[in-house]
Amino acid sequence: MKKKNKRSLLIITPVEHLSGFIDKAKKEFKLIKYLPDPTFDQLIKNIKNVNYIFTNPNMSKFKIDKKILDAGKNLKCICTASTGTNHIDLEYSKKKGIKIISLKKNIKILKKIPSTAELAFTLMMSSLRNIINARDSVIKYQWSYLNFIGEELKNKKIGVLGYGRLGKFFANFCLKFGAKVFFYDPFKNQTNKKIKRIKNINNFLRMIDILSIHIHLNQNTINFIDKKKLKLLKKNILIINTSRGEIINEGHLIEFMKKNKKSKFSADVISHELKNLKKSKLLKYFKENTDRIIITPHLGGSTIQAQSIAYFESLINLSNFDKNKNY
Repeated sequence: MKKKNKRSLLIITPVEHLSGFIDKAKKEFKLIKYLPDPTFDQLIKNIKNVNYIFTNPNMSKFKIDKKILDAGKNLKCICTASTGTNHIDLEYSKKKGIKIISLKKNIKILKKIPSTAELAFTLMMSSLRNIINARDSVIKYQWSYLNFIGEELKNKKIGVLGYGRLGKFFANFCLKFGAKVFFYDPFKNQTNKKIKRIKNINNFLRMIDILSIHIHLNQNTINFIDKKKLKLLKKNILIINTSRGEIINEGHLIEFMKKNKKSKFSADVISHELKNLKKSKLLKYFKENTDRIIITPHLGGSTIQAQSIAYFESLINLSNFDKNKNY
């Protein structure tokens, strides 16, 4: 028997909708268990003899923390089919000698995946045109546009915070619709003459009509959008966040929106989304202000095309990890 067939794998994210994924996994690993939506206790129970975990943050209900990592006595590697890793305790994993594989550095692969940027654009347009509220009125057999008069994207000043892969996708989408596009990113240079770089964050925030967030979450970006930055924004600003919830101080955001009744917020992420959603102050405020807020359940990368590319590439990366070692 080849050494690679002795390696054990636990998949803790849904993959059955991806044709051929489980069959390919079985060729590379001795597939111990497939738990598409495990509870914390189920994971603790099934992790003991596992060498590898395959996961994704979108369906995670909890963080892979110290207790889980300690229970994985034979755990060598965690592979996440994502660029984000905030669902894993990276510091403790490193202490335990557990390797983390993500897609963050797979630039060639990532350039093929525009899905999160497409969702950001969709959230923006849905908010500008009041699509969801208009649909709900029709469900109630109402037929009047008067409460749903929206705004055009053309000539709007779009502010793209973070000009990486997704920021560039989003900026180019907006440009095609006739918007005026600006970006702030101290680490990126202007690559398109029609998309202007603004070097001062305060000037950037003051001038824009719509803010779309595309920066990574790290120690420097937690609560990056706080009360000081919010005060610089226009009173009728539309904020789009498809990055990570923790980038915005949600308490400060709620206070801003209470004071500025014409402001809007659309997001695919919230802070601490792996914890009890019923305790989220933002979701509570959302339920009371559905005319101004749209929130979706972290489905940015959730297209068949995007997941097929990301998941299969991640599986290849995992199968190539330490192939010559026999656990």
